[in-house]
Amino acid sequence: MRFISFPDADRLLTWTMVADAIEAGHRLPAPEIGDMLLSSDGRSLLNRAAWVSGLGIALKSVTVYPDNPRRDPPLPTVQGSVLVFDEASGAPVALVDGILVTKWKTAGDSVLGARLLARPDSRKLLICGAGTLARSLVEAYREVFPGLEEIRIWNRTPEKAAQLAAEWQAQGIAVRAVTDLAATVAESDIVSTATMAVAPFLQGDWLRPGTHVDLIGAYRPDMREADDAVLARGELFVDSRRTTIGHIGEIEIPLQQGVIDASDIRGDLAELVSGAVGRTGPEAITVFKNGGGAHLDLMVADLIRRTVAAKG
Repeated sequence: MRFISFPDADRLLTWTMVADAIEAGHRLPAPEIGDMLLSSDGRSLLNRAAWVSGLGIALKSVTVYPDNPRRDPPLPTVQGSVLVFDEASGAPVALVDGILVTKWKTAGDSVLGARLLARPDSRKLLICGAGTLARSLVEAYREVFPGLEEIRIWNRTPEKAAQLAAEWQAQGIAVRAVTDLAATVAESDIVSTATMAVAPFLQGDWLRPGTHVDLIGAYRPDMREADDAVLARGELFVDSRRTTIGHIGEIEIPLQQGVIDASDIRGDLAELVSGAVGRTGPEAITVFKNGGGAHLDLMVADLIRRTVAAKG
């Protein structure tokens, strides 16, 4: 069994490779998925497993320690690894750094959703959030949508948005910080939200026809980034019904309140990849909820394992 660290593989991957691997994974039989969560004093151990016939088996095990950044020296909030098993023999074949898999899986999931749903002629991208994921989203969207002319960053703390934008500007890349969220949403072709918000901040009334909304941040049952109007106005899609319905507040809260019905979810990645569903026209507002899931970790971890092996 091989251990694959972040430096071993990060430089070998591209966002197109990852999106292609996730797309290919959704052409295989539906995954078996199982989760286990243990918690104590605000700290958590999350175990997620997936089995995809024709691909393999993976167990992702991570700890979530919110106080770690305040340690001396600071430590990442999320730490862990992904154990990949050979489907034919059941033997473990790779132990992959969890931060590596999460980085490429999360933004890769979103840009695949955008590749399948956003207008190909999209020119203006707005990213809400200025953390580590926002950096990945700038890279991923620039690669998958090379026609983008400008990327704007909004954050509740404007200084963080300005700092992130300045980092990209120093590399000659057109990224700028904005403070007027409503006006910037109204001008954007793609809006990607990657925040820790609990209450909705993105309003559907701000969206213009043809916009694609990429919702990432809300991952707990009590979290939302988009208000009811976003879901009501948009053609709603999820990466997986099994990992969003009943699990994530962005979908579950409006379902419980009767704002939307399960039938309003037009499709998931498997249906999008097969061509069974998609945006109805250029004026449609599309909404994609990135919910994550162990099957995505498996698809990306397997790509990482194969890529490292091919490079020796």
